[in-house]
Amino acid sequence: MAVTLTESAAQRVNTMISKRGSGMGLRVATRVSGCAGFAYVVDYADAIGDDDQVFESYGVKVVVDGKSLQNIDGMEIDYVRESLLNEGFEFNNPKVKDSCGCGESFTV
Repeated sequence: MAVTLTESAAQRVNTMISKRGSGMGLRVATRVSGCAGFAYVVDYADAIGDDDQVFESYGVKVVVDGKSLQNIDGMEIDYVRESLLNEGFEFNNPKVKDSCGCGESFTV
């Protein structure tokens, strides 16, 4: 499987990288956090490590380390803008079994 971006998310990542002036894509990871167990970590991908898997959606590279991939394999990342003050990435992760009430962490 893979970690993919919707077209909207890919466009947003391209805009962010262009404004920043550097970066080869989006790095997505998980870390132990919150009351449910894991949280998503999203950053610019400036390098690709030996343990990284690289996926591509709409011309944008998505870089995921091997340890995180087991928690997010099959996930689709969307970018949703509901209003001027409410926009951001949404993580559609089929591995999530439960999430905390605040939505900041999840269990696989």
